This record gives sequence, structure tokens and C-alpha cells, in this order.
Amino acid sequence: MNKLFYPAVFHWAEEGGFWVSFPDLPECLTQGDDMAQAYEMAVDALGLCLVSKEQNKEPLPKPSEPDKVSVEDGFLVVVEFDMLAYKKRANPRAVKKTLTIPGWLDEEATAKGVNFSQVLQEALIEKLRA
Repeated sequence: MNKLFYPAVFHWAEEGGFWVSFPDLPECLTQGDDMAQAYEMAVDALGLCLVSKEQNKEPLPKPSEPDKVSVEDGFLVVVEFDMLAYKKRANPRAVKKTLTIPGWLDEEATAKGVNFSQVLQEALIEKLRA
């Protein structure tokens, strides 16, 4: 569930550019001076909203089917959000963990110059993708 897709309605702004709303997240609004900036801002706004819900232990709303979204004064754009990539960008701090492995494994890995932190990170990322 790392990649999420939510429909957004892009509205033309009177002063130029676009303002963006999400039917499934009425509290999530943003704007941009042009289409590219409005889309970028929509991704960021969606991320802030979804991460906030997750942190508050609120369920994430199920995205509406695009053909079920009513668009009166704009046009529909499906916005892609990568939760894992966002979390990496938003919280890159390192956290120290203590772990236990068999002595023989430690000796073999140390002899081969294995970077334990890197191996653990790669394994965890792979496990989370599954």
C-alpha cells in the first residue's frame, strides 16, 4: 500500500493558475500558478493529509472511482502519492537499533566487510514492499 491514487479536481483560479480539491479529503486544498506546480502542490498536500491521518490513527479514506466523481467547474486529475518515498523525504533521521545475531554470522560478515546497517535497511525496505 505504498502507492496511492486519489482523484483531484483542478479548478481554474480567477487570478490565474489552478486551485485543487480532493473529493475524498475535503480538508485537503492547494493551488499552483500553472498545471505543473498545481500537480506538485497537490501531491504534497495529499501527502500531508494522509500522513496526518495515519499519525492520528485515523483510517485513510478509500479513493473514489474517477468515473464517480462529479466535476462541475474544473477537470479531474488522478494524483499519485508514494507513501514510502514521502516518509523517506520527510523523516530521514537515523535511528539506532540494537539487534542480536549468531556469533558465527557476525564473524563471517565482519570478515567480508559487510555493512550491517546497510544490509538491514535494504532488507527492511524489501520486506515493506512485499
